[in-house]
Amino acid sequence: MREGRVKLSLLAALTIAIAGGTAIAQNINAAGATFPYPIYNRWFTEYAQAHPSVHINYQSIGSGGGIRQVSDGTVDFGASDGPMTDEQLNHAKVKVMHVPTVLGAVVPIYNLPGVNKELNFSGDVIADIYLGKIQKWNDPRISKDNPGVNLPNHQILPVYRSDGSGTTYIFTDYLSKVNPEFASKVGKNTSVKWPVGIGQKGNEGVAGMVRQAPYSFSYVELIYALQNKMAFGQVKNAAGKFVKASPEGVTAAAAAGAKNMPADYRVSITNAGGDSSYPISSFTWLLIPRQFSDPAKGKAVKDFLTWMLDKGESEAAGMGYAPLPAQVQTMVRKTITTIK
Repeated sequence: MREGRVKLSLLAALTIAIAGGTAIAQNINAAGATFPYPIYNRWFTEYAQAHPSVHINYQSIGSGGGIRQVSDGTVDFGASDGPMTDEQLNHAKVKVMHVPTVLGAVVPIYNLPGVNKELNFSGDVIADIYLGKIQKWNDPRISKDNPGVNLPNHQILPVYRSDGSGTTYIFTDYLSKVNPEFASKVGKNTSVKWPVGIGQKGNEGVAGMVRQAPYSFSYVELIYALQNKMAFGQVKNAAGKFVKASPEGVTAAAAAGAKNMPADYRVSITNAGGDSSYPISSFTWLLIPRQFSDPAKGKAVKDFLTWMLDKGESEAAGMGYAPLPAQVQTMVRKTITTIK
C-alpha cells in the first residue's frame, strides 16, 4: 500500500514537473521595428517577470523584416512603424491585424563643428537636402530658418537607413506630404531609393556615421537621440511653428491627426495641424495574426496586450514615447478580444 502511494506521489510530482516545464517552454517569437525596441524590450522583460511561464523573444531587425517575417509565418507576430499595404496584407500567409502600441517621433540629427546652437529645419528644406538641391550648410534657405547662426560653407553629407526601416517610412511619409517633388521622385516606404547620400544599416550605423563624419545630416527616432545624447533640431510644423520633439508634441499630433481613428488603425499623423504638434510623429504597431495555430500562444498574446494597456502605457512618456490616447486604448481593448 505504501509502495503504491509512493509511486502515485512520484507520478504526481513528475506530472507537475512536466506541466511546469511545458509552461516555462512557452516561447513566443517576434521581430520587427527598431523604433519601439527600447520600450518593447522593457515590456517583454517585465511581462516575463510577472508571468514566468511566457517568454517573448523579440528581434529588432527593422520594420521591413517584421512585415516580411509575420507575412511568411516565421514569427508569431511582427512589429512595424509603417502600416502594411493592402497588397502586403493580401499576400501574407496569415491574416494580420494592426495593433497600435505607443507613439514616437523621428528627429533630424547633424554633426556641425563650431555650431552649438539648436538648429531649425523646414520640411521642404530637409526634402531638398535629400534630393540634392541643397548642398551646402550655409544655403540661404537653411540660413533663413536660423537667423544669427554662423553656418559653415561646407558640403552637407546626407546619411540614410540602408535597411528596411519604419523610421524611414515615417520620415519619408512626412517629406512626401511637404514636398511634392520628393513625393514623386522618392515617395514613402520602409525602403526607398535615395537620390544622394550614403546608407548605413540600423540606428547604430546611422548614428555612428553622423558622429564620425563632420557636416553630416540624418534622422533617428527621438528615444535613440535622447539615449545617445545626440544633438537634434526643431522642425517646422503645419502651423508654421518650429517645434522640438517631445512626448507632449507627439501627443498633440495624435490628438490632431487621429480624431477619426479607422477600425484597422492604419493612420498617418505626420504633419498634423496644431501649434504644438510635432510634425514627424507616428503610431507604431504590432502585427498580430487574427488566429493562432497554437491557442495557448494566442491566449498569451492577448494577455500580454491587455497587460500592455493596463501597465505598460504608463511607462511610455518616461522613455521618450507618448502613450496611446484614451479613445484608442478603448478601441484596442475591443480588438484584443477578437484574436483567436
